[in-house]
Amino acid sequence: MPLVAHNNLPSFNRLRGEGIRVLAPDFALHQDIRELHIGLLNMMPDAALAATERQFFRLIGESNPIAQFYVHPFTLPEIERGKNAQKHVDEYYQTFDQIREQGLDALIITGANVIGPDLSNQSFWQPLIEVVDWAYENVTSTLCSCLATHAVLEFRYGQKRIPQPDKKWGVFPHQIVDNTHPLVVDINTRFDVPHSRWNAVTLEQFQVAGLRVLAELDDGCVHLATSPDGFRTVFFQGHPEYDTISLLKEYKREAVLYAKGERKDYPPFPENYFGVFEKAVLNEYRLRLDEAMSSGSELPELPEDLIVPRLNNTWRDTAGEVVGNWMGLIYQITNSDRRLQFMDGVDPDDPLGLR
Repeated sequence: MPLVAHNNLPSFNRLRGEGIRVLAPDFALHQDIRELHIGLLNMMPDAALAATERQFFRLIGESNPIAQFYVHPFTLPEIERGKNAQKHVDEYYQTFDQIREQGLDALIITGANVIGPDLSNQSFWQPLIEVVDWAYENVTSTLCSCLATHAVLEFRYGQKRIPQPDKKWGVFPHQIVDNTHPLVVDINTRFDVPHSRWNAVTLEQFQVAGLRVLAELDDGCVHLATSPDGFRTVFFQGHPEYDTISLLKEYKREAVLYAKGERKDYPPFPENYFGVFEKAVLNEYRLRLDEAMSSGSELPELPEDLIVPRLNNTWRDTAGEVVGNWMGLIYQITNSDRRLQFMDGVDPDDPLGLR
């Protein structure tokens, strides 16, 4: 499913450099392939804004080539931005009013950084509810990532996320628990997904909400689920969109906070991510960092160049298959006017035949 560079967003050129097929709009017009218009509500903070764009654009662009994808990023004006990030948004993003006017076939909602445990106190809370409610009535399917999943579970299903004693941080194995759903057709029955969160919505909460759980971690924590109809809302609790280096970047940010005195303890290693060599390099870095902090000398740089080449990505293939299945599902049940289409004998309340 090739992406279409319908504006000058810099992420398109970055993705071209990675070998991902990105069509020029003039070329796309001459292709006899149906379009799908995907909204990306990017709520991530400034430092991760562009990287998050590329991560989700990449997942979409590497899907099965049965459509042309126009991805429309937008954000919420209530989220405070720095000067450079706001310039990026003003130049390359659309407004929610524009998104509503043009319509979408599908919507992806990213996570966000929050202050404090209560989501309902966040600046994005009411605007996010407005977007989700609009999408539920006007968009074929919405995919919620991590914190967006927690928010929707709270305001639509009354299930409030639960703070965890330790951060769920690393790359974790998952098991398919419902292999009859189109989202998980032909994917590995066991697969990895990165997680990075202090809070969780439990299996019991998903079940009480009447949601359809498709994949769990080995400890029973839910990663992938859908709304009862099987397609209107898709929930990710992990981060299958992450780049290979994303957890390393998070580790580096935490180490910098420690060096600045903004974190009391040195960060632990993300689980199942660094190998023996990488851990040895980082342990040596910590010793040099502590010595520099004690002596007041210049702080050492984290040796990323020694670590990045040795990192493994064990989740991208399955992530691409799930998103590809999602896109194929949207393509099948949505017509060219962005309305649900049903064949004779198909129940409009259960178009996938899952009940």
